[in-house]
Amino acid sequence: MQPGERPIDPADPVLDEGTILRLARRHVPAAGAVLSVDESGGEARTYLLDDGTIFKTQRPHRVRASTSIEKAAFFMQQIEGIPGISVPRVLGYGREGTIEYVCESCMPGVAVRRADLDEASKRAMLGDLGRLLRRIHAVEQAPFVKSDLMPGDRDQHALAERFRAGFDRALGGIALDSSRWSLRGTPEAVAKAALDMLPANVPLRALHSNPGPPHAFVNPATGVLTGLIDFGDAYISHPAFDLRTWPRFQERLDLLAGYRSESDVDDAFLGVWRAVMILAEMTALAAGARPERRAEAEQALGTLLSGG
Repeated sequence: MQPGERPIDPADPVLDEGTILRLARRHVPAAGAVLSVDESGGEARTYLLDDGTIFKTQRPHRVRASTSIEKAAFFMQQIEGIPGISVPRVLGYGREGTIEYVCESCMPGVAVRRADLDEASKRAMLGDLGRLLRRIHAVEQAPFVKSDLMPGDRDQHALAERFRAGFDRALGGIALDSSRWSLRGTPEAVAKAALDMLPANVPLRALHSNPGPPHAFVNPATGVLTGLIDFGDAYISHPAFDLRTWPRFQERLDLLAGYRSESDVDDAFLGVWRAVMILAEMTALAAGARPERRAEAEQALGTLLSGG
């Protein structure tokens, strides 16, 4: 092994070109060569083929119970071709032995985390992303609810339990180090205030799970949103959970503004949104956020608890 090279994990081999092309040609006969391999996704490995196809495999030793490329393919097929929704097009899915794979079209642009966006461009992009998420959440839900591939909340009790479990984890982290909490009022009181914001009945939707900087794509020259990738962690719950994955509170406000720009949300939605944002900020404090992030979290909590 040469200096700087990573050892090959026998449980997670990089597939040889012949195997990739043989499997890919079942769905995209024009595939002729593998141009590059990308391992930045963590749960999956992607191979770029010369016809523009992405050949993606599940990495067996890194699979989490919530992650599935079969689920990702299913989700994208449900929303394919709907006006205003830009996601990869599924070209084929299959399994052979220990290999699970999907062939999909390549999303143009780069992930936001790799783009150099100024503040104005980022805010415009977040508005567009909010509108995209609103359209995804508005699609027919019956196929998702009926699918065994989709975990998550099927009723209001399950949604309430999701919140309680999340706050229990946050309170546990804060209890480990009292310096993580300096707000007026106890963290338990803040958690209770957030739970009290939950309305008795709200609609549940199929969610992307993490429409954040790794999965939102933009044109690197213009900063304009091109689409959203990777639905492998999708689940069913309240749409507000898809609006929490950006780290800064102002980014989440910009995302919400885009989400409600074409059709406003009701007070029940905003009640859940506030509870989700409070949970997100308490989780950041529980994890021992850096000083600047901690200050942002404390300011956001003050705003949220005051009804802002």
